[in-house]
Amino acid sequence: MDLRHTMKGRRALAAVAITTGLLLTVSGCGGGDGGDKPRGTSTSQSSKGGGSKPQASSTPSQATALAEVKGGDITLTVTSAVRDQGGYVTVSGKVTNGGGQFWIASNWRGDERELSGNGASLAGASLIDSKGKKKYLVLRDTQGRCLCTKFDGGGVEAGRSADWFAQFPAPPADTTNVDFQVGSMPPASIQISGGE
Repeated sequence: MDLRHTMKGRRALAAVAITTGLLLTVSGCGGGDGGDKPRGTSTSQSSKGGGSKPQASSTPSQATALAEVKGGDITLTVTSAVRDQGGYVTVSGKVTNGGGQFWIASNWRGDERELSGNGASLAGASLIDSKGKKKYLVLRDTQGRCLCTKFDGGGVEAGRSADWFAQFPAPPADTTNVDFQVGSMPPASIQISGGE
């Protein structure tokens, strides 16, 4: 009996340690604090998806956003695009569901059929470097899982927002302007900050 309780206790401690490690990892991948953003970056908006509707107060103000695009009831805001010293770019922001129904992020996960574990995520996101004529896809770990946000429950509740991030290989150092694209959302023109 004592051995069984000891093993249960060890399993619980191991689960807590793993969960804490994962949370710290995700927090560390969330990008910079925005301190490296250049002044005067403008917000990009697309006319697709109808006129602008008032958003929930949890949406970041346009003054702090690099770009904001709408696709139907969904608003994608990019708040940070930071070049890390390891040769990566971490893009992060917020997605807001302004509609009346649960939004399922299924078309944001990409077309891959051979890889599993990405579910409702930003695995299908890309950075487009028009100057260098290259497309950068979200990085994957050794098991094919994206280095990006996976949405709890498969999406975002009506009237709610969720933070997201995605990591990409960094374009050349002289490339700072790229387009962020995911699913059927219009491209969001953003400026990469930071550097080696």
